[in-house]
Amino acid sequence: MALIGNLRHRPTRRLTQLFLGLLLYGFSMALMIRSELGLNPWDVFHQGLSQLTGLSMGTVVIAVGFLVLLAWIPLRQRPGLGTLANVVVVGLAVDATLALMPPVESLAVRGALLVAGIVGNGAATALYLGARLGPGPRDGLMTGLVARRPGWSLRLVRTVLEVGVLAVGALLGGTVGAGTIAYALAIGPLAQLFLPWFDVPAPARPEPGRIEPTPAG
Repeated sequence: MALIGNLRHRPTRRLTQLFLGLLLYGFSMALMIRSELGLNPWDVFHQGLSQLTGLSMGTVVIAVGFLVLLAWIPLRQRPGLGTLANVVVVGLAVDATLALMPPVESLAVRGALLVAGIVGNGAATALYLGARLGPGPRDGLMTGLVARRPGWSLRLVRTVLEVGVLAVGALLGGTVGAGTIAYALAIGPLAQLFLPWFDVPAPARPEPGRIEPTPAG
């Protein structure tokens, strides 16, 4: 599969933004884990698998990311540099943050961690999407399914997938709580709020048949 994303356009800005976004995404995930007040559906699934297998949370995130990416092949989805980086960097950032941040007892502090985690996750999503170097593997799975089945709505596919992984994760012991609901309600508006700040517009294409002027000299 060929990579998508043209790095000739503002490469330094876009690469810096991509990796900052992925690091922040992993950091914000770890904040929500330490809050113990609920995770987003995919992370409930990751945490459940982590408890089942004894692997670290980050290792499970990376392994599931690779497995989901394999599902792109029959869907004929093309990954980008951001897609491949997402698989690895987020998991490493989660494990590094959890290693440095011990569990918290205070409910007030845990509530603050939850809020910071959700807001940080929204900003992180806007950062890596705004870099335009490819979606995350889980987002690409949803868009790929819709592309192959035009009669299916993206909202329906996303709902079915997330309810499915949430149910399996909860059965495996992942943390479902108020944070799960808060995340579901807030992440869309937050990403929409931050995206105009971080979106890197694609370069304008010349009109067909138009000859672009060249500098004199």
